Amino acid sequence: MLLSPSLLAANQTRYISDDVYIYLHGGPGTQFRILGSIEAGQEVTSLKETQGDYSKIVDHKGREGWVQSKMLSAKMSLRVQLPAIQAELKQTKAELETALSSGDNNAQELRQVKSQLAAAQKALDSASNERDSAKAKLASMQRNERFEMWKQGGFIAAGGLLLGIILVYLPRPQRKPKSRW
Repeated sequence: MLLSPSLLAANQTRYISDDVYIYLHGGPGTQFRILGSIEAGQEVTSLKETQGDYSKIVDHKGREGWVQSKMLSAKMSLRVQLPAIQAELKQTKAELETALSSGDNNAQELRQVKSQLAAAQKALDSASNERDSAKAKLASMQRNERFEMWKQGGFIAAGGLLLGIILVYLPRPQRKPKSRW
């Protein structure tokens, strides 16, 4: 869930949303110098200061700078969640194997382990679906950005062509013949 700048509190742990990598700017806007980039899912500390659509943060390397507020999320990144869920799933599977191989199979314990395994599998599936939808959204955004760049380039080229045609048909100043004094 993305938070508005008014909901961001000082010195709280936040995460860069999963579907992007962003630039850390020296000030609140893209006109400021880029200090570096932050990969999706990196943990950052949100500071109290916000200006317009930008919030001041301290990244995982200790650099202080500005990022777009809409790119901050209070929810832990899928990049961090997925390995934890996979480890939990592996641990639950190992516990299930141990419970099945031991001679003391308690039916209630087995049901509990199976429900944990099902919950972990469901969480893994959910995280995988969220990751896939985020990747699809990013690809769509990139295609739209490329189309917009081509469209703008076409307008510039058409303007240049039109200007070139107009310049060809403008009257040229006449030179005086050299024979005249």
